[in-house]
Amino acid sequence: MPTPVILQAPASKSLSHRALIAAALAPGQSHLSNVLESEDLERTRDILARASALIERGDPGKYAVSGMPRGPLGRQRQDDQEPLVMDVGESGTTCRLLTAVLAAGHGSFRIQGRGKMHSRPIASLVTALISQGIEVEYQEQPGCPPLLLHATGLPGGEVTIDLDESSQYLSGLLLAAPLARAVMTILVGGSKVVSWPYVGLTLDIMERFGVTFQVQTLHHEHWMDVDWREPGEIAPGRLRIRVQPGAYQARDMAVEGDWSNASYFLAAGALSAVPVGLRGLNPESLQGDRAIVDILARMGAVVSWDQDQVTVVGGELRGVDLDMGACPDLVPTVGAVAAQAKGATTIRNVAHLRIKESDRLDAVVTELARIGAGTTALEDGLRIEPAPLPVGKRLAFKTYADHRLAMSLSLLELGGVGVDLDQPGCVAKSFPEFWTRWDELKAGLAGAGRAAA
Repeated sequence: MPTPVILQAPASKSLSHRALIAAALAPGQSHLSNVLESEDLERTRDILARASALIERGDPGKYAVSGMPRGPLGRQRQDDQEPLVMDVGESGTTCRLLTAVLAAGHGSFRIQGRGKMHSRPIASLVTALISQGIEVEYQEQPGCPPLLLHATGLPGGEVTIDLDESSQYLSGLLLAAPLARAVMTILVGGSKVVSWPYVGLTLDIMERFGVTFQVQTLHHEHWMDVDWREPGEIAPGRLRIRVQPGAYQARDMAVEGDWSNASYFLAAGALSAVPVGLRGLNPESLQGDRAIVDILARMGAVVSWDQDQVTVVGGELRGVDLDMGACPDLVPTVGAVAAQAKGATTIRNVAHLRIKESDRLDAVVTELARIGAGTTALEDGLRIEPAPLPVGKRLAFKTYADHRLAMSLSLLELGGVGVDLDQPGCVAKSFPEFWTRWDELKAGLAGAGRAAA
């Protein structure tokens, strides 16, 4: 077997957002390391700083964060005072998490973005905030940013939030809840629950920074405490989280590696004759996208662990039937692998991908069809039937300015297809160094292949 190509996993985007927010809400100074450097994280850092946190950057990925002494502060609501502008860019995570956090502060804020952000929904979160007495004014399209937020703090009490579109609505409320004046009880409503592992990441960060909460499920008309790491069945109307009021506590923390961005390189191992290993990943991670190793194994790859390094060895890949509701960001990656497997792959329970940076379901269907794959959009997912790859041909692909589309389509290169992307720079949203690391991977695969020959 050829010597594996070993790379370092990038820092977790989801945990970087949450750690910065918790540190910014904690009195005193926290020191964070291995924080992801990307456009989305720049938006979160900038908004927290504008809301009165002091964030000082040291070496790359290292930050000293002094928390907001009085919580998030906007402009006074007076005729001559414009709201404090909070630019979320194209970061849905920044928008949804920080809209709730800013609502727990005081003053007026204008939350705006660019690109598709002004058509991405936020009404479920706004409805919950209005029930807490927060004034919200939509500036353009009802239910979407930009919006004006007039915050006077959160009273606490009971609030219901639905997760049909995004778990980030709940994560935002959870991060804001310790700032409320009384216990906040958040009931999960709606018709379904998507991306629940991201809620686990939020609770993990809250616990690390000293927040007290109880996760409870409904049993025979009585609410019972459960282990938030293993809450059992997550069903609307049957789960609630009670968050006690009180300050976050400053602490030092290193952010773990990112399973979402690692997925492209692990998938490369499954598609290559040369094994690929990633260092810096937590095998017990709460990140939902840790599922990539289980999915690749189901498709026929061999996965092995050595402490914090996971290695994937390719094999004869086969199509599978997958429920990816808990790991929707992996869908473009799995789609690119499925197009190079044998037999059809069906992906279900990911209808909410239509409201990401692009309509990711239609985007994956359209772009993989360019290589001849039979692709069908389903009501809540998609189906991919592989066809012989157009080896040796260079093809033009659209990214829809979506970082995950750009990175996943690069996997087609491993099947011998030349890939020309219209906007390769869109990867800066979550992984600015991707193309450098991708070139390192390809060079390593080529070198290992020559050595084995």
